[in-house]
Amino acid sequence: MSRLFGPVRQNGYVVRDIEAALKHWTEVLGVGPFYRIEKVAVEDFRYKGTSSAIELTIALANTGDLQIELIEQTNDAPSMYRDFLAAGNEGLQHLAYWPADFEQELNHALESGYRIGQEGRIGEPGRFVYLETEAHPGTVIELSDVSGPKGKFFEHIRAKAQNWDGNHPVRIAH
Repeated sequence: MSRLFGPVRQNGYVVRDIEAALKHWTEVLGVGPFYRIEKVAVEDFRYKGTSSAIELTIALANTGDLQIELIEQTNDAPSMYRDFLAAGNEGLQHLAYWPADFEQELNHALESGYRIGQEGRIGEPGRFVYLETEAHPGTVIELSDVSGPKGKFFEHIRAKAQNWDGNHPVRIAH
């Protein structure tokens, strides 16, 4: 557990082909069910302080208490995901923490030398930030506010994974 952020709650994988990634995670690793969201409604997205019209497809599942997020950016808008792929990477891009007090933890991270690489909102309050680090270029820290409906959805995903029997490995979420 991080003394700064608490337990890691999510590993985020940036992929070029979400279908292939889903097949690997469900059929080879046996993780699921995944909840797939097309055209994620990201609001107020900013990359390095500038608005960017990002378009994403994501899929979420749990393995125990750890959430797995698969991210495919479906346009060429500026983002840390695009940068990650352009650098020749694919795979684990971020570790996410879900702090109880989002603003307090964000302020503490900024005071500790982290910089915001990208940020936005999914739902209310739903804010998220990706923090750049010098120690591990390419791999970043995400802080996500899960105090609202997003947190309830994440809990639903975790609960469904507990006794998943392998049926319906990918489900469409709205």
